[in-house]
Amino acid sequence: MSLSDTAGRTVDLRVRPVDEILHRVERALQVRLAADTVVRKRRSVGARTNRDTWVRVERRSLDKIGDQGWNGTECAARLENIAQPAWQSCVVWRDPDESAMWRADETDLLPGAPVGTAVLGDAPQLADNWWRDLSVSLDALAAQHTTRVATPDTVAITQELITESIRTAFPGDFDTTVERWVPAHADLNWANMTAPTFCLFDWEDWGTAPRGLDSATLWASSLAVPALADRVRHERRRDFESRDGKLMTLFVCSKILGPEAHPEDPRLGSARRMAEQVVAELQEA
Repeated sequence: MSLSDTAGRTVDLRVRPVDEILHRVERALQVRLAADTVVRKRRSVGARTNRDTWVRVERRSLDKIGDQGWNGTECAARLENIAQPAWQSCVVWRDPDESAMWRADETDLLPGAPVGTAVLGDAPQLADNWWRDLSVSLDALAAQHTTRVATPDTVAITQELITESIRTAFPGDFDTTVERWVPAHADLNWANMTAPTFCLFDWEDWGTAPRGLDSATLWASSLAVPALADRVRHERRRDFESRDGKLMTLFVCSKILGPEAHPEDPRLGSARRMAEQVVAELQEA
């Protein structure tokens, strides 16, 4: 995200001063944020409030806010049979000095700590009922309806994007056309789920996406721990066995193996082997 239309720098809220922003949120929502609970990420900052809720503040450049807006957490409040923190309120404003907007959403507290980072290096200890609750929520989400379009990494997912991403990394004679589009969280990784009680949060990018996107995304974030990646594929095997699930496997692999691949990414080998297997399966179909 650009700091402004003319600046070439990248905004990273982990290092950028945000005290003024947090004070504005406190005034608007009439809460006090506990300084010792502040969690800073690249494009968001969160903290616990004095009324035992959580506030997540995000900055997004104007060119990353499409026609559907960026009220994903608010819109997700109407979803049924999904383990997520209840949404309470929000405040949104345009930055007077930059080509960007700020948004703060207040929700109930999470029932536990995040499982880990977006990409895990060690296997978490998760009970069988945790995996069951994960699948219940993902299946319930896919069965619902929305006009929203998923925006993984803040980019709207389209057939054109899928085809371009897959073809760039995996040339071959197979069809990349998606058959089934369903609601998806679109950022399903280990930093956005809690344990030991399962809860899924950070809904800003959810919307319609190809079947299997969430399962494939979680699998990709597990590849540094082969046993964990295998467990994800086992629990969500109906997605992975579908044609769209195979396309989504290639889509997430393209982010690991494509032109911007990091040579020291511990997931490279596993992603390459799986991609070769999936390409062969699609060519034989």
